[in-house]
Amino acid sequence: MQSITGSGLPNSHQALLKNQHLLSGRLALLGISSAHLLPALPCSGLAMSEHAGVFRALECHDGWQAAFGYDDPALADSSYDSIVVFLPKARAELEMRLALARSLAADNARLILVGEKKEGIAGAIKQLKAVAPRASKADSARHCQVWCADSIEPVPGFRVQDWLSWSTVECSEISIDVAGLPGIFSQDGLDKGTRMLLETLAEQPMQADRLLDFACGAGVIGAWIQAWQAAKQTPVASIDGVDVQSQAVICARETYQRNCAEGSIVASDGLAGVDGLWPGVISNPPFHTGVKTDTSMTEQFLQDVKRQLQPGGELRLVANSFLPYEALIKRYIGRVERLREDGRFTVYRAFRGQ
Repeated sequence: MQSITGSGLPNSHQALLKNQHLLSGRLALLGISSAHLLPALPCSGLAMSEHAGVFRALECHDGWQAAFGYDDPALADSSYDSIVVFLPKARAELEMRLALARSLAADNARLILVGEKKEGIAGAIKQLKAVAPRASKADSARHCQVWCADSIEPVPGFRVQDWLSWSTVECSEISIDVAGLPGIFSQDGLDKGTRMLLETLAEQPMQADRLLDFACGAGVIGAWIQAWQAAKQTPVASIDGVDVQSQAVICARETYQRNCAEGSIVASDGLAGVDGLWPGVISNPPFHTGVKTDTSMTEQFLQDVKRQLQPGGELRLVANSFLPYEALIKRYIGRVERLREDGRFTVYRAFRGQ
């Protein structure tokens, strides 16, 4: 069994290992962020992650059933005796994750909530006690708290569609309906960076019949472009989307269906799982991991995207102006220009050389 000390696991995973005596019977892990936890546990079962890369790593472990996000068919009702819920970043997502946990619970199942103090575990206890009033703190370890509730009340029949919400996004006189789920970046409406990007697409459209939207989120960019093209009576491009998060993939597919948009939405950690060539690629890429600025995903994308971009094809990207993307785009794609900037955001355009 793997040692806890120096394991390299996230603090929450180490805290669970320290309290593995709480685990028994068939085990479900919800929101796992490192597959290295699995061989260190005393029992096996279901391991769910919303991150496409983590999910692929989970699939490699014998004895475990890997699940990708909240709509995976592996999420079987009333099947687990111990359910571990790792605290998600978004408070609203915890409510949904707890609902999923209760649907997975067998009779007399134990629910365990684990989270770091800096991520807000103290504030999450009220949500836990709303569904498990007798929950109590089992341990404080690795800057985390471990809470335990025995004989939780099972509530089978979880459907992620029941958690969908809809909002209207308007830009340059074009409106679309956008799906939202707890924990997804675009749920709070159209962010300023995406708005600036869309405005440049209205002013200087990309000349391509097929586009790839990297880190597509809820599918706003692809659905809006196609609605704008239809309103202007210009040829409508097919726009494929890729995102690492399961909620984003679910929402993008719902957004496309509601707005009659065309294109495939796929889950991938970066471009590792994406095959094909496109004459245009567009993105409003993320630059946060938790609360930390992290540009590694975008730098990897810029290194890889040349393989997906046809010779002469355009890359258009919006980013916070303080990020060093201009130099990276120039290094990996070619000559780059700024289409618009306002001090906070900058929209870049570059064309791949022949």
